[in-house]
Amino acid sequence: MESAPLVLTVPLAVLLVGLGVLAALVARAGWTGALRPEGRLGARGRAASASPEAFALANRVAAPVVGGAAVVAVVAGLLVPLLGLGVAGTVVLAVVGLAGSVALLVAAGVLGERAARTVPTAAASTGPGPGCGGCACGSGGCAGLSRAPGAPEEQLA
Repeated sequence: MESAPLVLTVPLAVLLVGLGVLAALVARAGWTGALRPEGRLGARGRAASASPEAFALANRVAAPVVGGAAVVAVVAGLLVPLLGLGVAGTVVLAVVGLAGSVALLVAAGVLGERAARTVPTAAASTGPGPGCGGCACGSGGCAGLSRAPGAPEEQLA
């Protein structure tokens, strides 16, 4: 069996190792809290973007899985040229390494998003509701009253 040509193995190896190095940098930054919400890297779900605390927690939880994705990508990238497989084997190895890395990155995002949902959000404004128009509720006004969304305003009195 003849080894795959360098014109195939080198770009695949560079792609996989590059992905692995980038994932390793993101994992380290996520673990240490160096990622910033204003940047482009890290967990970017709705819950993770809700506050700086949620963003930091999401990326800290995701960091070990992102590190695993980095290991998978780098190992696959190193094996592509070193194993001396044929064209089909090289392509299969590269696709499996890439798919495994991407799957782990997606899983990291899901785990980070789930963790970010546990961070309490800021309380909503406790001011008068949209139906308060000076109904003479007393000296405290409507501030102490609340109504469920969609409930008739008669329940306020």
